[in-house]
This record gives sequence, structure tokens and C-alpha cells, in this order.
Amino acid sequence: MDTMGKRKKIIAVLGLLLVILGGWFYHQHQQAVQQAGAHELKLSGNVDVREVSLAFRQSDRIAELLVDAGDRVKKGQLLARLDTSELQLSRSKAAAQLASQQSAVDKLHNGSRSEEIRQAEAKVRSARASADYAAGVYARRQQIYDSVAGVSAQELDNARSQSEAANAQAAEAEQALSELQNGPRSEDVSQAEYSLKALEDELSRQDYLLSQYELRAPADGVIRDRLLEAGDMAGASSPVFKLSLLDKKWVRVYVKETELGKIYEGQSAEVYIDSQPDRPISGQIGYIASTAEFTPKTVQTDDLRTALVYEVRVYVDDPDQVLRLGMPATVRVAL
Repeated sequence: MDTMGKRKKIIAVLGLLLVILGGWFYHQHQQAVQQAGAHELKLSGNVDVREVSLAFRQSDRIAELLVDAGDRVKKGQLLARLDTSELQLSRSKAAAQLASQQSAVDKLHNGSRSEEIRQAEAKVRSARASADYAAGVYARRQQIYDSVAGVSAQELDNARSQSEAANAQAAEAEQALSELQNGPRSEDVSQAEYSLKALEDELSRQDYLLSQYELRAPADGVIRDRLLEAGDMAGASSPVFKLSLLDKKWVRVYVKETELGKIYEGQSAEVYIDSQPDRPISGQIGYIASTAEFTPKTVQTDDLRTALVYEVRVYVDDPDQVLRLGMPATVRVAL
């Protein structure tokens, strides 16, 4: 019995020592945690990224969608197309008009060909011969009419009219030859060139409109949502995709007024996420709100109570793209 009693006493003493030792270690741990907490500010928040709503400038039916939600895209990458059938017909018409006017301008600049000038000269000779013949007929009939009255007044008038008409045709042929020899007037050339420039501008406008029937990524990013499908009507007020940009990201946290003086813009920070608790992401405080607000319901803090807080953004570089919109994150700021 004495042996059993001694064993019980020894066990009781050892148990008491273990309790005391455990309490001492716990006390030391708590002191270490408190000391570490005094030199570090721990904040909880959520990841934010910039987003862009992508819509066509023109209004028409969607012909093709080339990406889906979750796809990573590069700046300038083609994402979707509208139906361009009607616009292609309009562009073809503008291109044909431009080609026709270009030929007219080239003809004015090149001037008349030698064959055209020789043909005009032949017409002048023929018209002048006809005028001389008509003038001779009129002269003979005038002579007969004056001397012997062998022709009527009506015949004399007809001969005079034919002579005047032949002279007019000869003058017209000579004028046409002179225009060919002198070349086009500068005013005509300018008018043709202005018409050509207007048609070139119209074709450029048609090409620009065609480019607006294609939707391209404005920057590198990830397609977050695909809002329309092929066959839907699209327009400036109907976004087709939501694009999350891959450049600067930040964690939105809120700091109590009592701790606001411990941080400053440009201060280094580390961001932790649940999926990588041992791999912090380097960040920097880039924005501190100048006015206070009440704690939003979505804010994650150790003491979820309504209080005045200040919004703080911790900007990070995320080359591995591990941060997602709305992801909870913990920010630690060394003090």
C-alpha cells in the first residue's frame, strides 16, 4: 500500500509539473505573439482588379465569337466579328467609283494623245472644206439672183443658212482642236482631283467602319464573362465581354482610425492568400483614403464591429496570376 501511495504521489507531482510547465510555455508564446504583433499590422481584405466592358461601336448581328470565359487574351487579339455583308457591298461600290475617277484624273494629267489630235485636225479640214463649199454655193446663187433672177429668194436663203451652219461647224471643230492642243484647264484638273480625294476619303471611311465591326482586346487580360452569343444583336450599349486586366492589382483593406498613423503611402507590405500561406506576395501601400467611412459588411476583421475606418489599397505585382477578383487576402505591414 505504501508503494502504491508513493507512486500516486509521484504521478500527481509530475502531472502538476507538466501543467505548470505547459502554462509557462503558453505564457511565453503569448508574450512572443504580443511582441510580434506590436511590430506588425495585420489587415484582412479582398483582391481587386481593373475590368473593362467590351462592346462594338457599330450595331449589327454578331457573326462570330472567338474566345470564351476564362481565356487569356493579348492586346490587339481579335475577339469577335459582326456581320459585314451590307458594308462590304457599300465598300465595293466606293472602290469602283474611286477607280473610275482615278482614270479620269490620269487622263487629264496625261493630256491628249497624238492620235486624238490628228483625228481632230482631220475633222477641222473636213468642216472647213464643207464651209468653203457652202460659201461658194451661196455666192453663186447670190450672183444669179442679182443678175438674172434665176433663183428664188427661198433658195437664196437656204444657201445662206447652209453656209452659216457649215462655218459654225468648222469653228466648233477648230475650237475642239485648240482644246486638245492646249490640254485641260487647271480648274478642270483641280475639280477632278477634289472629286478623287472625296472618293478616297469615303473608301477610308468604309475601311474604318469595317474595322469597327471587329472587336479586339485593348490590353492583356482574362475574359471574365461572355455576355452575348453569335446571332445576338450587338451595339455600343450592349457589352459582349468583361475583360479583367492583368497589369496592376491591389488588395482593398480597411484600417481603424487608431492604427492609421502607423502606415504611409509607399510603405512595403506582404500579401498572403489561403492557397499559398507560406509564399507571400510583395506589395506596397499606394493609396490611403482621406475620409473615413463606416465598416462595410464585406470587410473581414478580427473584431467585426461597426466603426470608422479608412480604405487602403495595397498594390502588388502578380506575374504568376494567382490573385483573382474578390479573393480574400491577408496583408501584413511591418511597423
